[in-house]
Amino acid sequence: MSYDVYLEGDDVKVDHHEEGGTYVLGGTDKACLNITYNYAEVYRLFDFSIRDLDGKRAGDTIEVMTSIVEKTGIHCFTDYWAPTPGNAGAALNTLLTWARANPDATWSVL
Repeated sequence: MSYDVYLEGDDVKVDHHEEGGTYVLGGTDKACLNITYNYAEVYRLFDFSIRDLDGKRAGDTIEVMTSIVEKTGIHCFTDYWAPTPGNAGAALNTLLTWARANPDATWSVL
């Protein structure tokens, strides 16, 4: 099980990426990231859920995501699905980067 997180709005721009639980082979420029539900236990430690982003303006989520990423770090474990702080932080850091570049866009979490 996983979350599909989209950043939507006029002229949303993100760097070409090939990451997430499922991804486009060869990468994509679309602001869509699939995040495994396994990381939920890490996010709960910070009273946060990926679903909390749904419908929110990206700029309004920067502070909370920054705080969590600073505490978890972004060092990825070799197993993407392992619920480690670094794995959870790395996924959130990708979203944070997108939010900073597109603060007026809106999150959609499916």
